[in-house]
Amino acid sequence: MAEKIKVKKAGSIKRGRFLTHFFTYLFLVVLSIIIIYPLLITSITAFKSTNIVAFTLSFKGPWTLENFKDLFTHTLYGRWYWNTLVISIGTMLIQVTAVTLAGYAYSRYKFVGKKWTLIFFLVVQMIPTLAALTAFYVLAMILNGLDHYWFLALIYIGSGIPMNAWLMKGYFDTVPYDLDESAKLDGAGNFTIFWKIVLPLVKPMIAVQALWAFMTPFGEYMTASYLLRTNAHLTVAVGLQQFIQNTENQQVTLFSAGAILIALPISLLFFYLQRYFVTGLTAGGTKG
Repeated sequence: MAEKIKVKKAGSIKRGRFLTHFFTYLFLVVLSIIIIYPLLITSITAFKSTNIVAFTLSFKGPWTLENFKDLFTHTLYGRWYWNTLVISIGTMLIQVTAVTLAGYAYSRYKFVGKKWTLIFFLVVQMIPTLAALTAFYVLAMILNGLDHYWFLALIYIGSGIPMNAWLMKGYFDTVPYDLDESAKLDGAGNFTIFWKIVLPLVKPMIAVQALWAFMTPFGEYMTASYLLRTNAHLTVAVGLQQFIQNTENQQVTLFSAGAILIALPISLLFFYLQRYFVTGLTAGGTKG
């Protein structure tokens, strides 16, 4: 009798595992199709030799690289690309620095207004970008920042600090405070503790923050289209819309080629930072 019960339990456990694996893989397959399908359409369209009127999944040739060449010879895409790179790099460097320092301060120190400023960060994050566009425009007029890269970069930086500071604080909180106290007993100062002890342990989150900050200007459209007015000053997200906004003459192949090129710097940065996602968790434990 006991053996039968064990056999039934073993069978139910196997069925449970099978169903778990089945629905997990089914979900992953469906999710992969949802993600890959539009990417596949865009990639195929980018290499079409003739312009098409709509995005369709068709493997019929012929194929060409002329669309990529035309982007840089017959449009301002090269200038838009450079503008976006400058904004992205500036945003990434400043935002990651500010967020890392803020997260460390909120995690390790006690000061007046700490609780209320964190609550303020959450409240600010709840305000949608659309509701703040008018305020951004007025501020740009006051500071003479309309149609300037530096002002748009400041908007991206300021918008990214509140929630990301919360995330960095939470990640710094996972680093044991005993490491700080041990370093202090060995005579290490506050900067040494931050730079050599704690910072290496939070490299994974810093890498994620850098990637998010770098990606924002490449994909953000609303704020950039509202604050940038000169055609030569546009970002790629705004400039590419010119290829498809005219319903009578949509340049779908050029749009697709430009969209594919957007992924290149983001992919390169991801593969460069990928090592920190793993090694950053253990690097700090062997330093100092």
